[in-house]
Amino acid sequence: MTITEKVAYIKGLIEGLGLDGDKPETKVINAIVDVLDEIALTVSDNEERIEYLEGYTDELDDDLALLEDEVYGDDDDDYYDPCEDCPDEVVCVECPNCGEEVCLDETMDFDKIKCPSCGEEFSCEISDEDADD
Repeated sequence: MTITEKVAYIKGLIEGLGLDGDKPETKVINAIVDVLDEIALTVSDNEERIEYLEGYTDELDDDLALLEDEVYGDDDDDYYDPCEDCPDEVVCVECPNCGEEVCLDETMDFDKIKCPSCGEEFSCEISDEDADD
């Protein structure tokens, strides 16, 4: 049941009790149920708004991704990608000799990288802009 359905159920239970409407206790109970009803409607409205905004945000995110690809292109993505299988501190690059993926971390000398597949040594310079990414 939704919150509004639960409040309606409680209202029905109270009406079924046949309480005297002139008694102070009954007035308090009715006032509490009225407040619960207003809260339930507000929560229901907010849930609808949140659902709409989540969809809208997803659309904006997709549009922004398309715009970023259009403006910045994805040239860097072919050479400098975070490695999905490695920790966040690790970056993987493609060996220019054999094309295999080589994972690098900040402790390595980027001027003298040795490919574990082919054994060739190559240099990989990372600009300040790439390092920030």
